[in-house]
Amino acid sequence: MFRTTIGTLLTFIVFAALDLQSVRAQDTSAQISVEELQTRIAALPTTHPRLLAGAAEFQALRESLGKTSSSLDQLARAVTRHADLLADVPPVTRTLQGRRLLGQSRRCLQRLVTLSMAWQLTGDTKYVQRGRQEMLAVAAFSDWNPSHFLDVAEMTLAMAIGYDWMFNGLDEQSRHTIRDAILKKGVVLPFETRHKGWVKATNNWGQVCHCGLTAGALAILEHEPELAAKTVHTAIQNVPRSMKAYAPYGSYPEGPAYWVYGTSFNVVLLAMLDQLLETDFGLGNMAGFDQTGGYLSLVTGPSGEAFNYADGGARRGPSEALYWFARRYQRPDWLLGEDARLRAAIKSFDAGDVGKGGHRLLPLALLWMNGPEGKLDVSEIAQPLHWQSGSHTPITVHRSSWTDPDATFVGLKAGSPSAPHGQMDVGSFVLDADGVRWAVDLGAEGYHGIESRGMNLWSAAQSSDRWTIFRQSNAGHNTLVIDGQLQVAKGHASIIEFSDHPDFPHTVADLSAVYDGQAKQVQRGVALLPSREVLIQDELNGLTPGHRVRWGMITPGEVATQAGATLHLKQQDQRLELTIVEPPGATWSILNTAEPRHEWDSANPGTLMVAFEVRAPSSGDLRLVVVATPGSCDTKLARSRQVKPLGEW
Repeated sequence: MFRTTIGTLLTFIVFAALDLQSVRAQDTSAQISVEELQTRIAALPTTHPRLLAGAAEFQALRESLGKTSSSLDQLARAVTRHADLLADVPPVTRTLQGRRLLGQSRRCLQRLVTLSMAWQLTGDTKYVQRGRQEMLAVAAFSDWNPSHFLDVAEMTLAMAIGYDWMFNGLDEQSRHTIRDAILKKGVVLPFETRHKGWVKATNNWGQVCHCGLTAGALAILEHEPELAAKTVHTAIQNVPRSMKAYAPYGSYPEGPAYWVYGTSFNVVLLAMLDQLLETDFGLGNMAGFDQTGGYLSLVTGPSGEAFNYADGGARRGPSEALYWFARRYQRPDWLLGEDARLRAAIKSFDAGDVGKGGHRLLPLALLWMNGPEGKLDVSEIAQPLHWQSGSHTPITVHRSSWTDPDATFVGLKAGSPSAPHGQMDVGSFVLDADGVRWAVDLGAEGYHGIESRGMNLWSAAQSSDRWTIFRQSNAGHNTLVIDGQLQVAKGHASIIEFSDHPDFPHTVADLSAVYDGQAKQVQRGVALLPSREVLIQDELNGLTPGHRVRWGMITPGEVATQAGATLHLKQQDQRLELTIVEPPGATWSILNTAEPRHEWDSANPGTLMVAFEVRAPSSGDLRLVVVATPGSCDTKLARSRQVKPLGEW
């Protein structure tokens, strides 16, 4: 009880201080008026290009190419190859998938960023002609689907970059048509229509939408200076609502997949302001944002897969935003592994991913990859081995090494199912060892398939359809299920102890609130031993005698051997041993996760769940202890280690 109270008090103090930091970081944006912005905008040159880079920056980029076999050169060549492949791809059409035009907006954004960059790199007018064709087709749409405003935002960004970067190659009639579409189908909407509910959003919508509309406004600023000032003012006043999520240490409540989405657009917004107005109005100094460039590395295991809590997959591609962060905050170690991911993505440009929307902002990396200081050096890793987010969606990660390919990595999640894009994954973990992922998170269920059935995917109420979906429920995660019941959707679990001491790095989370009514107290501890073994210990009190408690872990591994309390998994050429230390007599069972549970669930091919189930004794108290031992572990320490209560960790 003492630890919980202190943890709660410290959390309150930390967030009170961070809220003050955030307010101070916004002082510049809070003080500037629309009138002052209008004066600044009126004084700007009206030449193009001006979004993210001007003529001088593009000239410097062209002059830096062709001298090495660097990733910069490889990406530049890939962009022009991709632009060439777009020649025979028909323009996007106004075809909705369910309630969304978003797929088409993303295709348009990928195509116009690619074609515009190819034009700037080569000066070949064929790219302008293909870009003009795309933009005129989109300009002819009746609208860009403002009822789902992300669609408008991405389309507006696409058209803004295309218009601005290709401006000098477009004829005047095309300019007028494209400019009119940017204005009437994009920038003006929140000021003259009902489509403005996103303006004060606190999630990725705020980042994406303010970015897209600001780009549109700045692209046509000489024709609509007052509107440009209002749009910029609205953005810098409201995007901090979304950016508060990064406090205190750069984590993201919606998980790494949505970090890439929201943060990429946030970076584009700040980069545009810096380029054109020579300030980001203090936004880059908000609490946690100056650390979030390290977030993806911290939550990525040695397997190369991310700790994909909330809605999102574990697979990582390259992120153009990381190059901006590394350069802006002088942290080249945040680019660890990015070169390999970039080269893998480049291959996809030539393997059928033509004009489909993938890696749509990646060409922007060319603007940030190399500065005047030369190639960024990632040889010195300043990232910690053990890290906690400290945020309203608490996670922790522990790893044995940044450089050993056989390193062990374990991530644990607390928080609430009702968080943005939340799942009933409270207490869930992922585990890497010997270069592969053993404990997986299945990720998000497809949105359109659920919505098309009339199911309510977006309610976090306890009775919501969302929790009937296997991937969203605690039954579909590496956590506890008590008597077959769901976690409490409105409950919130806290990290009550975290240690980065090299002898016994560990985390203890109090999960009691998400099992309210099922037990009086539920705590889970995860520890990384010097042997690279992982200890997972659960303590439950106040259970109803006879109720069942299921411990489960979803894995892509195959069961090699199984005998009572010990089970061996195999994957590729690697092995992992799982041992139930407590309670005595518990044995492993194998559950089918590959086949859908319900007709609305997706299949999860290549996966299974290793699990055991025990009944609560008459005391109502249970302790579950599992040890995961990598196959490469030479000295097994866990079995000889005395089991200590979590209160003594």
